[in-house]
Amino acid sequence: MKLKSLLLMSTGAALAATAVAAQDMADSMTIVSWGGAYQSSQINAYSDPYQEMNPDVEIVWDESSPEAVARMRAMEEAGNVTWDLVDVVAADAIRLCDEGLAMEVDHDEMLAPADDGTPASEDFGELIVSDCFIPQIVYSTTNGYRTDVAEWEGRTPEDVCALFDLENFPGTRTLERRPINNLEWALLCDGVAMEDIYDTLETEEGIDRAFAMLDTIKEDTIWWTSAAEAIQFLADGEAVMGSTYNGRLFSAIVEQDQPIEMLWDAQVFDIDGWVVPADLPDDRLARVEDFLVFATDTQRLADQAAYISYGPARASSAPMVGTHAELGVEMAPHMPTNPANSERVIVFNYLWWADYRDDLDARFQAWLAQ
Repeated sequence: MKLKSLLLMSTGAALAATAVAAQDMADSMTIVSWGGAYQSSQINAYSDPYQEMNPDVEIVWDESSPEAVARMRAMEEAGNVTWDLVDVVAADAIRLCDEGLAMEVDHDEMLAPADDGTPASEDFGELIVSDCFIPQIVYSTTNGYRTDVAEWEGRTPEDVCALFDLENFPGTRTLERRPINNLEWALLCDGVAMEDIYDTLETEEGIDRAFAMLDTIKEDTIWWTSAAEAIQFLADGEAVMGSTYNGRLFSAIVEQDQPIEMLWDAQVFDIDGWVVPADLPDDRLARVEDFLVFATDTQRLADQAAYISYGPARASSAPMVGTHAELGVEMAPHMPTNPANSERVIVFNYLWWADYRDDLDARFQAWLAQ
């Protein structure tokens, strides 16, 4: 390694250590995430090794990320913010930042540079979609299907529109109980070009069209609120096909050897990462900052990919992705960003959803209740 890079790393680490050491740090921290295989990957890659270095620190994990926006709004209103670090999708990070509920971050000041000295802001690049957002992973919401459905008579789903094809692929579906992704797939399978999906959703006619398409499978669908539910429905045979996160499907297929196959077509790319609640007390903020320096460095993000098939958000981490920590399976072919898996991809428009999410959430729930 070049001397300049070593000096940059040493200087950055020293500054970070000095900044944190100048304050007393809390001896506990509540981290909010999504549960399941993803949270386990964070514990294995981030919090367990951090606690080995800091054995007096207690870390409490909360699985409330699906309700993060509503819960943080309620905490702010009550004047009692009990969370220290929150894992959210990009669109939710934008909303929390716009509402002043998440702290703005100087990525280069708070986070470690890459091993070659590249500043964090350059290493994360365009994935920094908000001043409050610290990217962690690139993931996708995609679909899986059971491989043993007798009624399909040997037919295999070729694309996402199999979701809406009850004639050739009869059986119960399982989809997330929210409009995100469902509206996109509905329009795509009703003939809207992928590049026109969000423009179409800008119109009342486009929204009506998406809901009309969802009407065709509404009575044949179990609506999940937890990604773990989706996998359980597929594993138990309660559903024959449905959506969830690609990492959850990887766990079911590769780790649990379930009779399920991944349907990569029209997977929806998204990004996920950390936000820090605004106005934390100094000692709690100091502990969070110390943890983030460790948990977002190049090696740690690569380490997480050894436990789940999500792409690390730092460019410098990608070449370090190796094999599964327990199974020895090469992880690169299972990443949503692998060229073989990403021939037809919907890039989630988090800015659009940050603007329209509340209204469409309300409309979606009303539609479900009809």
